[in-house]
Amino acid sequence: MLDELDRALIHALQLDGRATFTRIGTALNVSTQTVARRYRRLRAEAGLRVIGLPEPSRAGRAQWLVRLTASPHTAQDLVRALARRPDTSWVKLASGGTEIVAVVLTATGGANAHSLLLRDIPRTASITALSAHYLLHTYLGGPTAWQGRTKVLDARQRRLITEGPRPVDRGRGELTDADRDLLAALARDGRASHIELAEATGWSAVTVARRLDELQAGGAIFFDLEISAALLGAGTQALLWMAVEPAHLDRVGAALAGHDELAFVAATTGATNLVAHALCRDPAALHHYLTHQLTSLPAIRALETAPVLRTVKAAGPLDPGRRLTPAY
Repeated sequence: MLDELDRALIHALQLDGRATFTRIGTALNVSTQTVARRYRRLRAEAGLRVIGLPEPSRAGRAQWLVRLTASPHTAQDLVRALARRPDTSWVKLASGGTEIVAVVLTATGGANAHSLLLRDIPRTASITALSAHYLLHTYLGGPTAWQGRTKVLDARQRRLITEGPRPVDRGRGELTDADRDLLAALARDGRASHIELAEATGWSAVTVARRLDELQAGGAIFFDLEISAALLGAGTQALLWMAVEPAHLDRVGAALAGHDELAFVAATTGATNLVAHALCRDPAALHHYLTHQLTSLPAIRALETAPVLRTVKAAGPLDPGRRLTPAY
């Protein structure tokens, strides 16, 4: 289990994934060496990873949330095949191990999600149901972190972590084809040094530093964390598929984004037009959330709860050095 210093370090990295160990140590009142040692241990033992990601709309990407149902004997092969694809993220095994949920990225205006989904899936996979839901608006998730990671540092500590970089030209903070290698390197390791990123891009370290500042200042990229939610006290996860009256959709989505139990809330197309990812301490806590907090939002006309058994792939690409194991 994580102690208070581990949680404080996770909170600091969520605020600024590339904050130096020295800056974090100053905020936490510990040495730089202690921060570095804790970070290395969390990477090795808890699967902690900082990843840099483009903001999808700024990168010309559309997001589809895809649900598949497969026969039990093929679901494991199917979920692994999906996880290995470069156009997927958040690949989860749910509902007793027969349902798979994944985010599929497509080029804006590109081919539909069904054809993309079926590409590269083993022909022997017995898919019994498939639906694709276009993500229209994200209320919680992406740059906005689950609050279970961000309740440790006080206002002074947060200020020390987030002291901004030098002013840069925000007008240059748009993604271009020239940023492709930089984005690929940040997706593998968001804390890669400027020298390592220079080797990956063929740029100088100074150019890398300047470009990172521009993209962050312009909101074109953000940094996220991958770590098991169970280590943060959330032993029970579920996807909540909700049908909400359209006139109240925005109000309900904004309200759900303020719930501590939720890590993701988004409006989608389909019969269920709002989806959320719940992280709770145990089944009793999930039951309490469903029967108390959600009932305060009467505009939710229908609710389907799908327990998440395992997250095979999180936001970043699979680490070739790791097995396909839970990441979030």
